[in-house]
Amino acid sequence: MTSHAPKESWNSRLGIILAVAGSAVGLGNFLRFPGQAAQYGGGAFMIAYFVALIIIGLPICWAEWAIGRKGGQAGFNSSPGILGFVTGQKRFRYLGVIGVVIPVVIYMYYVYIEAWCLGYAVNFARGSMNFEAVKDASAFWQGFIGIAENGSALGFGWTRVGGFLVIVFTLNFFLIYRGLSKGIELFCKYAMPTLLVLAVIILIRVLTLGAPVAEHPENSVYNGLGFMWNPNKAVLHELVADEAGGSEKWIPLADGEMVGPRMIKAAEERAAADPKLELRILTMWSQLANPQLWLAAAGQIFFSLSVGFGVIITYSSYLKKKDDVVLSGLAATSTNEFCEVTLGGLTTLPAGYAFLGVAGVAGMGTFGLGFNVLPMVFSEMPGGQFFGFAFFFLLFLAAVTSSLSMLQPGIAFLEEALNINRKQSVAFLGFLTAAGCAFVVYFSADVKALDTIDFWVTNLLMVVLATVQIIVFGWVIGIDRGFEIAHRGAAIRIPSIFKFIMKWLSPAFLIIIFGAWVYNGVLGFSFTGGERSYSAYIKDLFIEPNAVAWYSVGLIALTTGLIVLLTACGNFEKTSSKESSK
Repeated sequence: MTSHAPKESWNSRLGIILAVAGSAVGLGNFLRFPGQAAQYGGGAFMIAYFVALIIIGLPICWAEWAIGRKGGQAGFNSSPGILGFVTGQKRFRYLGVIGVVIPVVIYMYYVYIEAWCLGYAVNFARGSMNFEAVKDASAFWQGFIGIAENGSALGFGWTRVGGFLVIVFTLNFFLIYRGLSKGIELFCKYAMPTLLVLAVIILIRVLTLGAPVAEHPENSVYNGLGFMWNPNKAVLHELVADEAGGSEKWIPLADGEMVGPRMIKAAEERAAADPKLELRILTMWSQLANPQLWLAAAGQIFFSLSVGFGVIITYSSYLKKKDDVVLSGLAATSTNEFCEVTLGGLTTLPAGYAFLGVAGVAGMGTFGLGFNVLPMVFSEMPGGQFFGFAFFFLLFLAAVTSSLSMLQPGIAFLEEALNINRKQSVAFLGFLTAAGCAFVVYFSADVKALDTIDFWVTNLLMVVLATVQIIVFGWVIGIDRGFEIAHRGAAIRIPSIFKFIMKWLSPAFLIIIFGAWVYNGVLGFSFTGGERSYSAYIKDLFIEPNAVAWYSVGLIALTTGLIVLLTACGNFEKTSSKESSK
């Protein structure tokens, strides 16, 4: 057989850059990143974050762009087809299955969160989001998404998520049906600039807030910025009785209350006046010695840049042979980092800090900070109705650009494996993801299904796929050959130091991360030598079995099994041996 060109292609270099940047710029930038930075102490987290960006973020991004473009020239657009072709080994198709499972399964719950964002934007526009306390904002959120009882999220109305979910699901499939250039690229060309303008407007407003709560002048926006970037922190500990052993022990006060740099003096005075309180300084080095911080930073890089998702490898397969991938990959990554660190980090975290202080934002987590704290912040802010609408509409646009990217790998796979047209593949994928989404939305109590699926996909499958891709680039293709493929048509060259990084450091770092995750989260061992503690998801499966947790893992397994079956039955023989050797 002879090779043929891809059926679709991008209209412009800007289009592909905005589309890839759009796949990366999403809820992870404006919600997950600030939550992670707050939880892990700000400045120390940022150091680990930028190290992970250099060691795994950029290298895997470039590897995916190069591998995808290479496979695309032989007519392959799906991860199984591309990996099978570039390695010349059919067995790699089955590892490529992970690159279809990840985006399809993530879409099943991501579109649910996308509906939250649209619903919040509409409710802010209606003027129905005026909260006086975090508990009021939290009560609205819990009722809106059905957190109290399974099935309660299926309701319709302004204060229920059901109607908004139908709207966003329909919008996504309308755009994906229009195709690569008329759907994804066209939407991203308008959505990304709009998103950036809204983000800058909100950022300027937040940075001019000052200290909005008169009773707590120390909780200013500027102290919030200091918390984010300062690598040294302090934690108040309290001496309490150990009920198990009958002795006393020091524990972090208020479940780990951290003290910002300008509050240390007051904390020292408080500790001096109370013998049961002790202030412990957390230096940058002591925080960086915590493996959990590095796991969190690496996880954020995966989630934020869409590396190990199976998205970039599909998007780049629609490039022409001489289209640049080095500068394009760097531009897309830089756009994401600007949105995440400059816009997301400097907006969400300082705003929450200004109203709640460091202890408040550090304990909130991703959804708590975004959907519980920020609505209250906007309700207290002059012009808050507009800024609240703008912020959550921004999140909605960011979420749509990401969710579209999650659908394209599935579309490409179905067209390739079953030899069907776009209309048929859209219908097939629509039914599959609708069933999965209905499962997630029905089991809404404590967002158990969403959390469980997210845990296994982001902590297990994404790390495995990223490891496979970087090993294929550096070892199966060969690092010199890989760089030659990447540099075809390149406007700039990848620095030579990245040959060492991509061949040795990146795989080693990923394997260590995976090993640490198994050691800590799965086996339950503590890095600090403490009591053995399993993650909540392992407990739900094996130690204290929970039906929803098993159903959620079953959903991932069924989706994987279906895609493996289609891969085994599909026709991927599109190239001759001569083409494979090029």
